[in-house]
Amino acid sequence: MELTARQKKILRAIVDSYIQTAEPVGSKTLAAMADMDCSSATIRNEMAELTQMGLLEQPHTSAGRIPSPAGYRLYVDELMQDYRLSVDETQSLNQAMELKMQEVDKVISQVSKMVSKMTNLPAVAMTAAAGTLTVQRFDILQASAGSFILVVMVSNEAVRNKLIKLPLNCTEQDLKLLAAVLNASLTELPADGFTPELLQRVTRSAGPAASLVPVIVDFTTHVLQEEQKSQVYVSGQMKLLGQPEYRDVEKAQEVLSTLDSDALSNLPATLSDTTGTQILVGPENIARELRDTSVVMTRFDIGDGMQGLIGVVGPTRMDYAQVTARLSYFAENLGRMFSKPELPPSPEQKEPGDE
Repeated sequence: MELTARQKKILRAIVDSYIQTAEPVGSKTLAAMADMDCSSATIRNEMAELTQMGLLEQPHTSAGRIPSPAGYRLYVDELMQDYRLSVDETQSLNQAMELKMQEVDKVISQVSKMVSKMTNLPAVAMTAAAGTLTVQRFDILQASAGSFILVVMVSNEAVRNKLIKLPLNCTEQDLKLLAAVLNASLTELPADGFTPELLQRVTRSAGPAASLVPVIVDFTTHVLQEEQKSQVYVSGQMKLLGQPEYRDVEKAQEVLSTLDSDALSNLPATLSDTTGTQILVGPENIARELRDTSVVMTRFDIGDGMQGLIGVVGPTRMDYAQVTARLSYFAENLGRMFSKPELPPSPEQKEPGDE
């Protein structure tokens, strides 16, 4: 659909006004705006046209108009003006970002609380592997005469180990053979690459240690699946109750019951590989309970094959420009915080003549 410049101006003004007031917007309100150079009657006709296009809705016969989900989508894609963070906002965000470097999970859980506080909306923060994980290396360390430690290094640099009992007839030489077979056959493969045919070949090649192969494969598959899972942290769910849209207790309960880690980790925005900020408006969300809400999410790199994601959930009336600006600022700074400083080149890497 192609809108005229005036229709775009009116639609933008209605969305901006509704975001601030949560009240339907009438033609007289728009006509009184300083930059609106047309009469109330003209605006009324344009609003009727925008309603027929499905971009506006009229809650009551005598009421003004509010944006429809399609109207919000057009606003986000084409009409939304960039929001510039004020000096006070950047100072507040910087103060909130002054985190001591801890384990990634602890930092991410704090991030969800900070984002919720700064946006006054429920916030989600999560970490996930930036791609399919594989095993990089197997090591087998003999612990005692009757057991050994299996060490599995994953492509995201996670290291997991398991103590396993040895068969009576298994020697140190047999374990060396087993380690060589595992590293030759099961590395660089995702969990679903461990096919029955491959495991049969590995078992045949493992000699006296063949009975250990199923135990090792089960543990390795479990490690890969657990490392692939997103770690999700949700904060500030009760902030929704302060929004006019959720004064209806039954409606609020439906949404709040859906704001858990399982539902949020399965949103299209979290599953997509798209970089940058993503906005899901109303019906674009899969869960029925979230059809009257919007989700804004953005990604950042953590390093070591991991990605972080932060976002907020709120009414479709949320201030998309402001929320997007704040999330982007958080993401950029978190990416810098997690980035590893580049090491200076070693002497042998320097070009001749370099000092």
